Amino acid sequence: MHRTATALLALLLAGAAAGCGGGSDDKPETKPTPASVTPSADPLVAFSKAVDKAQLESYATGIPVADELGAFPPQWCAALDDGHSVKWLLGEGDLYPIGQDWGTEKTDAYHLVLLGVRAYCPKHEAEVKDELRASGEY
Repeated sequence: MHRTATALLALLLAGAAAGCGGGSDDKPETKPTPASVTPSADPLVAFSKAVDKAQLESYATGIPVADELGAFPPQWCAALDDGHSVKWLLGEGDLYPIGQDWGTEKTDAYHLVLLGVRAYCPKHEAEVKDELRASGEY
């Protein structure tokens, strides 16, 4: 009896293993692709969404074209990489966020720099916050 039970158990286990394995009717397991897991790796998309969400007073009648406004953060990041300050960016650095048909109030410009840094070069976010806090702008 013991041999029969052992043989039956072995047969059941073998059948269960065969049912779980690589038969031709098995469908491959579907896993989410990285694109479906993360909404966007594009910093311009993240920056544009953050600007929209911030509802800056300067853009109450409409946010500038994303490509035009989005040209600033990479330049800010490059200047920060070179050791410049936010004050320099918006002053003598000539990187103040303004276009042909749009402008930005000074307080909104500080906020915009922070949003741009957060999206494009987050390694500088803490130093930008510290500078803005020290100047009373954050």
